[in-house]
Amino acid sequence: MAAEFDTSHVKNIVLLGHAGSGKTTLAECFLFEAGLISRRGTIAEKNTVGDYHELEQERGNSIFSKLMHTKWRGYKINIIDTPGYDDFVGEVLSALRVADTGIMLLNAAMGVEVGTDVIWQYTEQFKTPMIFAVNHLDDENADFDNTVKEAKNHFGNNVTVIQYPQQQGEGFHCIIDVLRMTMYKFTDAGGKPEKLSIPIEEKERADLLHKELIEAVAGNDETLMEKYFEKGELDEDEIKAGMKKAMINHDLFPLFCLSAERNMGSGRLMGFIDNVCPSANEMPPQVSVKGEDIVCDASKPVCAFVYKAISEPHVGELSFMKVFSGTLKAGMDLINETTGVSEKLNQLFVMEGNKRNNVGELSAGDIGATLKLKNTHVNNTLHEKNVSYELKPVAFPAPNMSIAISTLRKGEEEKLSAALHQLREEDPTLLVKVSSELKQTIIYCQGDMHLAVIKWKLQHQYKVDVVFEPPKIPYRETIRTAAEAVYRHKKQSGGAGQFGEVHMRIEPWYEGMPEPSGLNVRGRDIQELPWGGKLVFYNCIVGGAIDLRFLPSILKGVMEKMQEGPLTGSYVRDIRVSVFDGRMHPVDSNDISFKIAGLMAFKNAFQLAAPQLLEPIYQVDVLCPEDLTGAVVGDLQTRRALVEGIDAERNFTRVTAKIPLAEMNDYSSSLRSITQGRAKFNMQFHEYAVVPFETQRKLTEQYNKVAKEEMVG
Repeated sequence: MAAEFDTSHVKNIVLLGHAGSGKTTLAECFLFEAGLISRRGTIAEKNTVGDYHELEQERGNSIFSKLMHTKWRGYKINIIDTPGYDDFVGEVLSALRVADTGIMLLNAAMGVEVGTDVIWQYTEQFKTPMIFAVNHLDDENADFDNTVKEAKNHFGNNVTVIQYPQQQGEGFHCIIDVLRMTMYKFTDAGGKPEKLSIPIEEKERADLLHKELIEAVAGNDETLMEKYFEKGELDEDEIKAGMKKAMINHDLFPLFCLSAERNMGSGRLMGFIDNVCPSANEMPPQVSVKGEDIVCDASKPVCAFVYKAISEPHVGELSFMKVFSGTLKAGMDLINETTGVSEKLNQLFVMEGNKRNNVGELSAGDIGATLKLKNTHVNNTLHEKNVSYELKPVAFPAPNMSIAISTLRKGEEEKLSAALHQLREEDPTLLVKVSSELKQTIIYCQGDMHLAVIKWKLQHQYKVDVVFEPPKIPYRETIRTAAEAVYRHKKQSGGAGQFGEVHMRIEPWYEGMPEPSGLNVRGRDIQELPWGGKLVFYNCIVGGAIDLRFLPSILKGVMEKMQEGPLTGSYVRDIRVSVFDGRMHPVDSNDISFKIAGLMAFKNAFQLAAPQLLEPIYQVDVLCPEDLTGAVVGDLQTRRALVEGIDAERNFTRVTAKIPLAEMNDYSSSLRSITQGRAKFNMQFHEYAVVPFETQRKLTEQYNKVAKEEMVG
């Protein structure tokens, strides 16, 4: 069965916007207008095609990206609906990777929100052609002019008005289109509008915006500019051709009007998508990891990119992919460039939310899904055997939150491990690490909403009850002064004994410090520690007091103790050790003797060298609305934050601070609460810094108490 649509008749659209901007409702309108559904579902009734997942219906907002499609006037339009919360940014990024046009919804009652600003940065990264759609124009607080002003302020003057409302709020019924110079009048039920002449009282504004549109289009195309100068006008086809070119170059962003809830304006937007928005073969070619151009052409070898994977009950393991080149046929064997494994694509599907429809082929530019690939993951490239293509992967952001996870019932550890592995397969923004240092399994995610979804899936899908607790903090230990110690290890128990004596000096290490004073340096070994920092080990032995062959054993003993510092059992870093004397026994000295002597000499010297506990400090970057800056800064200061910058960034404020990791445990939920979800943050490790004296005393006491209890136990 041949593909129903060729490459030039497939459009790939991603719906973007802050939570509550109306993406899922707009997707319903598109499906309804195209006749794929006979009745529009609503979020309140929990019956939309997009938000079909039980968890989404429970929470009332999108959590996962959904692939749907419509057929509209000879075109197939693939629609990817995305979540609006930054916690689910992975879903947005993977959708942007395969879309050829983005529709950014703006809430007319809220203007440009933080989520919109954040998503925009990703669209800039992908250079996705963009349309703005001002939604909720029937809201009593709608302010179209202010929303447009904010959009231009945030995203530049390339935001170009195509439509504006004659009236907004409860009286919103008419949209004036300055491309077609027509007024669309809707009934209360929405749907297909009546086309009318623009009223006399609106003519001046419409003419001015029409002229601005033409100048914006002509300004990006010399040929059109010449025609405009000659004729003083451009016809609709010339404007459309110019707009397509400017959109592909990211030089023009058309802006439309909507009430998705009342289905007003969606049909015109769909018409613009099939008339003007680029098909995949009109976009610049994909560039492979090796720098080759991969042209979107159905006659070329197959090259497909896996952008998403899901595993759900009654669905199985679905891999979603875009065909960037060639014609993908059911039954094909393809090579996974990343793993080198051959994969047979037994079935191909086009998706309608959670419904799969079998197809025989997918042409270049199309998006579909397949079942049960054995060794193919998100970000992998599949291609025919006679070529070697690898497409650039999506770079997912670093996590903002970590939490320790364990099973509620003993004996379910393997079950949890398997479930976490599967969740990681589906969600590249989730990281899982079994920390030998902290003796905990840690999951790293984007925020508290992301964590809530992970917990729900573990309980409902994988039937594992889990316990979350704050992860232990990976403290480090070091010293503030120099100290010396001597340790003699002597053991006699019949036959060969053990003997080793080590004289050791330890000092705080820093880059560029002078050589050890008063000692004869014979050798130096610099150890880059796996947990950060250094151990610099000096051989300062004279007269052969200790054989050179025993020095590695002394170093081994020191390294062993550095993995469990005496203050809190944390890793030790940034120390210089100088072994300057000792004694051997001709028969009883051996490697184990000097390892123990080295370990104990280091331990004793450490206790005399003003031990110091260090804590991880993170650079935290918060983007919040201007009016909430005070509340955000106040909360940071309760967390021992050093606020370094408060900078205006368009209509938002960017607050930068350095904060101890120990104070960041509940920050995601706290920030959401303070700002009603209108702020976002990211954090990155910065450095280790000295812990306040009182905190060090408390942590040391806790460690000693636990160690004592374990010894008694």
